[in-house]
Amino acid sequence: MADPHGFLHVTKKEARKRPVGERVHDWREVYAPQPPDERDREVSEQARRCMDCGVPFCHSSSAGCPLGNLIPEWNDLVRRGRWDAAAERLHATNNFPEFTGRICPAPCESACVLALADTHTTGSVTIKRIEQTIADTAWERGAVGPVLPVTRSGRQVAVVGSGPAGLAAAQQLTRVGHEVTVYERDDRFGGLLRYGIPAFKLEKTVLDQRLTQMRVEGTHFVPDVEVGVELPVPTLLSRYDAVVLATGALRARDNRDLEGRDLDGVHLAMEHLVASNRECEGDGPSPITARGKHVVIIGGGDTGADCLGTAHRQGALSVTQLDYRPPLPSERDDATSPWPSWPLVLRTTPAHAEGGVRRYEVAVQRFLGDDDGHVRSMVLAEVRPGRDATGRRTFDPVGEDVELPCDLALFAIGFEGTDRGPLLDDLDLTVNRRGVLSCGSDWQTDTPGVFVCGDAHRGASLVVWAIAEGRSAARGVDEYLTGSSELPAPVRPATLPLTVV
Repeated sequence: MADPHGFLHVTKKEARKRPVGERVHDWREVYAPQPPDERDREVSEQARRCMDCGVPFCHSSSAGCPLGNLIPEWNDLVRRGRWDAAAERLHATNNFPEFTGRICPAPCESACVLALADTHTTGSVTIKRIEQTIADTAWERGAVGPVLPVTRSGRQVAVVGSGPAGLAAAQQLTRVGHEVTVYERDDRFGGLLRYGIPAFKLEKTVLDQRLTQMRVEGTHFVPDVEVGVELPVPTLLSRYDAVVLATGALRARDNRDLEGRDLDGVHLAMEHLVASNRECEGDGPSPITARGKHVVIIGGGDTGADCLGTAHRQGALSVTQLDYRPPLPSERDDATSPWPSWPLVLRTTPAHAEGGVRRYEVAVQRFLGDDDGHVRSMVLAEVRPGRDATGRRTFDPVGEDVELPCDLALFAIGFEGTDRGPLLDDLDLTVNRRGVLSCGSDWQTDTPGVFVCGDAHRGASLVVWAIAEGRSAARGVDEYLTGSSELPAPVRPATLPLTVV
């Protein structure tokens, strides 16, 4: 059992970050490397703080981890130095813990019982750090090998999209003996893991090692193919016994009605992030760079923070991040976000510690350009929340306009749903009012044999939800093809979405 007194004697200790003055000059991960022995001892000590609660909210999908990660079990195995056993228990519920340990915002930690006593010296167990260390240690020791199927079903499955949901579905289906082919319209695999998440949060070698494992297991990968265009839908349906749509929710919100929106230098956030990630992959200089510019990021969420860290590394003169909402409290308010729910608090990422200014309760009124058609500034106004005649929330300008220098503006205001196009049209599928695809309890869409998972079903959400839905959809496909399945299903499609910006 867990150490019943560990949380009383061991102080919470997060992983050390590299100095700001060092890390903003490269694209390596922000956390300082440690000798493996030192790291493992330190993390083993942190695992002592887990109390193995009678009701472990940390792995409840309603409040903590939708994957159902067996957190108290692998915490105790780490405490006792049983790293291989901890890795086995971690991989039992999570195909890609080296991803989630780096980029998940860790709702499990918010749901930890110790989060009820969140102070500078106490607070939740460092679950995310422990998870990443288990995964990294397993890779370093060669404990993560291919899991080959025992039998072959002879059934063919196509997975459209190679983000975390598609990869999870593909790996699960390959391991139970189906012949799986993953199609990706980009030139490299990984979806948002490859081109949306900056390298300082997830170095791409981490992604590549998992893709190598999947290839050895038997999953086939086909790049540079837009299904529905280069691979017509009739051919897709005749070639495969089942299809999994894991196409994401990349249709970005925009405000095309803003005066000056069409000026050069005004972009969507993902345009900036994809271009910078391609540069890191060796594809040449990014056509959208912050170097020597005053950058303004419109949107206060995680995508905006990724743009912030990217702008620092590109050498921006200044970076301002705008949010139309008032600043959130720094600590949980039990009246609005009672434990163990996800708390509505001000979140500070490592990118925020690197510089930049955050401005709240402001909104862009218009962009101003120079004679060459390039943005040179934007006009802001303070806003206050209100309601229009239909009851919809509005943010009305108050006070005087303020002009802010701006050479590069980035819209990071969220996503409206999955891309529409020939694929959905030819499959006779339409998006619902949230801009995504609906499905039944078996993850099957209205088109027989076609399944959906991840952001294409939920809307833009967390990496843990993507993996959980990919695993669950794989079970639905396996049951459809064989009549039964032993694959786990962590979540059901009826679960309400947790949408993040």
